[in-house]
Amino acid sequence: MNQEMFTINNLWMMVATILVFIMHLGFASLEAGLTRAKNTVNILFKNTIIPAIGLLTYAFIGFNLMYPGDDFVGSFFGLGGIGISLPEGWDTFAYNEGYTFFTDFIFQAMFAATAATIVSGAVAERVKLGPFIFFSILYVGIFYPIVGMWKWGGGFLDTLDTPFYDFAGSTIVHSVGGWGALVGAYLLGPRVGKYTEKGMNAIPGHNIPMATIGVFLLWFGWFGFNGGSVLTADPGTVSLVFVTTAIAGASGAFGALVASYLKFKTYDITMVLNGILAGLVGITAGADLMSVGESAIIGFIGGTLVVFAVVFFDRIKIDDPVGAISVHLIGGIWGTLAVGLFGDLAGMSQIWSQLIGIGVVGAFCFVASWLIFFTMKRTVGIRVDEREEVEGLDINEHSMRAYPDFATKE
Repeated sequence: MNQEMFTINNLWMMVATILVFIMHLGFASLEAGLTRAKNTVNILFKNTIIPAIGLLTYAFIGFNLMYPGDDFVGSFFGLGGIGISLPEGWDTFAYNEGYTFFTDFIFQAMFAATAATIVSGAVAERVKLGPFIFFSILYVGIFYPIVGMWKWGGGFLDTLDTPFYDFAGSTIVHSVGGWGALVGAYLLGPRVGKYTEKGMNAIPGHNIPMATIGVFLLWFGWFGFNGGSVLTADPGTVSLVFVTTAIAGASGAFGALVASYLKFKTYDITMVLNGILAGLVGITAGADLMSVGESAIIGFIGGTLVVFAVVFFDRIKIDDPVGAISVHLIGGIWGTLAVGLFGDLAGMSQIWSQLIGIGVVGAFCFVASWLIFFTMKRTVGIRVDEREEVEGLDINEHSMRAYPDFATKE
């Protein structure tokens, strides 16, 4: 590859990195908007500290856990070293024909914190900050990279007879976060007043405009999330991925619109917002494999599923204030399975490989999350007391309010 193409590829990877970084602002805005005003500072604090945790832990150990080179133990675990530095004796061009060592690191590092961000939304408004930070350090720094290595680092999922396929992380990123979110929300229990003897009591978010801005920032950043995962600036593949990503998000909006209207007889903006995200999560596993029509089908089904998933989790009294489990876990499972049903790899052998990946990653993440959360629950505790929850986490955990000049009814 000549110097010009190397520079173009590397530049696109860095632009995609910037787009993925912006997604953290989207998560922060979405979660803050869909929760109550008295917990806004807490939400913003978590979504600020999570990228910092992700960058530092990924630099210290995560990158070398995910990409250990030949240092494998049975293709399930490997550690290529500690810290980040260009391998000895290598120059910029020797690392990869498309991008530099440091571009590879920073692009992958932006993905790392997403798993903990997903968990943040599901445990919002009642989790203790300290234990949540500790969970994030372990989950992002150790468990996410191990799962990522199984496919992207040359591990056992990549060496199946029919390799498991996950282009940009429907399972490896989104379902990893979704399983942690499910365990955390279950072990915490629902918010005070959410479920009563009379049934489910909706607790509306305080700022729908902020939530809407958050979803559009996420959709914007997803072009880097998926487009950057091509790992080159190849015009044909990058442009296809842009189109399938956009179409799936749009179809997700309509899937959620139709399903929520038929279910609730109203036009629910929060369902449509989560429908967009479910469509985007769904296309992430196979964005480079699908036609425009197939991406529309995947997105529409993802948007439909998220509505029924939200209803289901409320029915079994798992309180998820922002719908993170429905979007990222259910959407991630659907998108991963869709690779075997649609697109260039469709077939029974691929379906089986996708199911293996979904099952193994799910089991590992469920057990890992349970061990961390359950151990903390039995020792330091993971939930604030009822008085702090009713008064709000902002004033009790941060000694400040997001809107000090405005009175609230809470």
